[in-house]
Amino acid sequence: MQNLNDQHDVFAQLYTHAPIGIALVSTEGRWLNANPLACEILGYTEEELVNLDFMDITHPDDIQANQAFRRDVLNGGSAIYKSEKRYIQKNGNTVWVSVHISLVRDETNGSPLYFIAHMIDISEKKTIEFDLLETKELYDLITGNVLDLISYNTPDGISRYISPSIRDLLGYEPEDFIGKNNFDLYHPDDLKEILAATYKDIDVATYRVRHRDGRYIWFETTFKTIRDEQGIVQKVIGIGRDITERKNYEDNLAEAQDIASLGSWEWDTLNNKVTMSQNCYEIFNINPEKIIANEDLIKLIHPDDQERYWDCFTKALKGEEFNCEFRNLQPDRTIKYLNIRISIKFDEKGTPIKMLGTTQDVTERKKVELSLEESVQRYTSLKKYNHDAIISLDLKGSIINCNAVAEKLTGLSTREMIGMSISTFIGAENLNKILSEANNITQVERNINEIKHKNSHFVEVLTTIAPIIVNKETVGYYIIAKDITEQKKLLIAKEAAEKMNKAKSEFLAMMSHEIRTPMNGVIGMTDLLLQTTQLDEQQKEYVTIINKSGETLLTLINDILDLSKIESGKTELVDEPFQMRELIAETLDIFYHKAIEKNLEMTVTIDENVPKVLNGDSNRLRQVLINVVGNAVKFTYSGSISISVQNMFADKDRVQCQFTIQDTGIGIPPEKHLHLFDPFYQLEHFMTRKQEGSGLGLAISKRLVELMNGQIWAESTDEGGASFRFTVFFRNEAHKDSMQQADSQSESRTETQTLKILIAEDNEVNQLVLKKMLGKLGYTATTVWNGNEVIQAAAYESYDVIFMDIEMPEMNGLEAANVLKETLIPEKYPYIVAVTANALIGDRERYLSEGMDDYISKPLSISSISSVLEKFQTSKKQYS
Repeated sequence: MQNLNDQHDVFAQLYTHAPIGIALVSTEGRWLNANPLACEILGYTEEELVNLDFMDITHPDDIQANQAFRRDVLNGGSAIYKSEKRYIQKNGNTVWVSVHISLVRDETNGSPLYFIAHMIDISEKKTIEFDLLETKELYDLITGNVLDLISYNTPDGISRYISPSIRDLLGYEPEDFIGKNNFDLYHPDDLKEILAATYKDIDVATYRVRHRDGRYIWFETTFKTIRDEQGIVQKVIGIGRDITERKNYEDNLAEAQDIASLGSWEWDTLNNKVTMSQNCYEIFNINPEKIIANEDLIKLIHPDDQERYWDCFTKALKGEEFNCEFRNLQPDRTIKYLNIRISIKFDEKGTPIKMLGTTQDVTERKKVELSLEESVQRYTSLKKYNHDAIISLDLKGSIINCNAVAEKLTGLSTREMIGMSISTFIGAENLNKILSEANNITQVERNINEIKHKNSHFVEVLTTIAPIIVNKETVGYYIIAKDITEQKKLLIAKEAAEKMNKAKSEFLAMMSHEIRTPMNGVIGMTDLLLQTTQLDEQQKEYVTIINKSGETLLTLINDILDLSKIESGKTELVDEPFQMRELIAETLDIFYHKAIEKNLEMTVTIDENVPKVLNGDSNRLRQVLINVVGNAVKFTYSGSISISVQNMFADKDRVQCQFTIQDTGIGIPPEKHLHLFDPFYQLEHFMTRKQEGSGLGLAISKRLVELMNGQIWAESTDEGGASFRFTVFFRNEAHKDSMQQADSQSESRTETQTLKILIAEDNEVNQLVLKKMLGKLGYTATTVWNGNEVIQAAAYESYDVIFMDIEMPEMNGLEAANVLKETLIPEKYPYIVAVTANALIGDRERYLSEGMDDYISKPLSISSISSVLEKFQTSKKQYS
């Protein structure tokens, strides 16, 4: 019994001091008793509770659930019930209670006895839950309706949340993004900036994201990087908005500014910081990352304009307009012209708080203005200092302005002439023609050949009329009049000089022909005499003197004719490939025997950089070398002569060679160098000089060298003697086929053929000379006297070669050649060689262009005839 009492005391203690509320409730729902904590939770004393029903203090919203529970348990359902429910306390407050109810039954018959209720106050927990629920509902409301895109990602870019606004912004469902890094949707050019925002705590990033339909949307997103205590990134929260329209506007604005070369900038006066647009940085050519303060702006202005800039800036601070042009000195020292506009905002106290400005690059416009100003100045200078009279008219013929020459021409001042009709000076008829025949100005100009002076005399003029055109419309005319009184005198003198020059040319041509014809007989016959074996020594000496004198006379005639042709400006250079080393060798062969006679050593040095094949006029180069080397041989009595060729300049198109001819001869005094290249100048006086010559060789050489874009000069040497140098430009372009042909022509040919040769010559001596020379070469020939006989002979006989004199009676050589070309079939064409005393420069080219196949000039020599026949035989082999 004692044990039962002790147990009862223990249970009573547990019941009374239990940390949870415990109460007994009858099966009818009446409170039977409650421990202190249950009374505290429910807000009633135990005595008050036992007078109440379970449902009396249940919250109305939970009564139905309690009734259903009690019926279910009493009808044999579950004996245990767990629930969270609300009770109304005595003071009217509602308390949330977690209730655990179990049914106690009779052990004998199992009938329900009462309920045991265990209660815990969960009001605070419920308050937190409701707050969280309200917060969640509010968050869902915000994120579900906000236009911005809210997201948070893991450090590796995996999306953990993204707001529903993604549907409207990008056309995706949030589920399409969750659990992915979605890097493939970012524009490739912007991915770097996105990653930088994730790891470098960049507050704002601008980038492009691909919409579901394929286009890109511009986003501006504010990022917040969440890090742990060690600084490791845990998550990245972003709030972004669609800025496509703003971006397009900014791009359009930037493009418009770029087109207008316009940049904008802003000065924050509180922070003294200047913000510039990209265009502004480009205009000033400075680094966009550079921080610029207001005092730095002055450094962007040209030093010479800074004082004016400060003056305008100071006035702008006082409220005046700032719209000025300044120069900017670029880093590369070039100048830009800038138009700067400034607008300043002031607070209520008149203190500047913000300055807005635009800077426009007006360099091109300024250049046009400067060019226009320069044109105006040029026009003014042209009018002022022109040697011709310039008069400007309006469309009625009234004088607008004129220059000083016009004043002199008319005898009136500009002030007097302004407003007068130009008809006063050129006549009413000419004025009417200017105004009515604007499309035939040239004819009108011819009619105005004199200007009337105020003293009534007329001044002869040459007139030009030009329309004054503004905006494609004629608004007036210029009359430009040149006083040709003096020019007329000069024109008469010029015509007389031209007639004299023409007479001189005709005389030289006639003299060339008339002198060469008898010289052909003299030199040809002496050449034949020297080839015979019947002459004794004295006869041979006499004939040699005659031959040498004839050749000297011929050289003098050639030099005079050559110089005359060069000075007339009619010399044309031939551009053909040649071999430099062969040309030098051939030139020196001419002087080889003379050098041996005088016991002179001749050496040649050719720079290895000189191309083997060059393009130029080899004959003219040979002529210069012969003149200069010939002088060296002539005036050197012992010692040596050296010839060197150097490559002074070369590129893919041109080569400049320098030729040096140095001797150990008599030398040239320095004071004589200036006159060496004058025509007919000779170092020794003609009465005492020992050497023969015309004194034209160096003069001709100088002009030929200058024609080949070179220079020639003489130098004195310390060892005595003289040194001549000259430079010549050649084209560095060898034609392989042409050179192979030239090489083949230069080979020695020993094969002889039987040729049928016809000589057409009206001079008996020349016939004999040519026939004898051909005989010496092993050929026979038939002779005729004029062109008609040539045609008759060719009709009966096929000739291989015809030596055709140009000047013949009845029909000349050119006419006869053309008739043969027209009447004979190509296979029967003879090889026609022009034989003439016309040896002026250009005659060879003229005859070849008029149908001749080759050309030799009188006096004839066996070598020239042999060369012609060899050329014919070579060409015949090539085409056979």
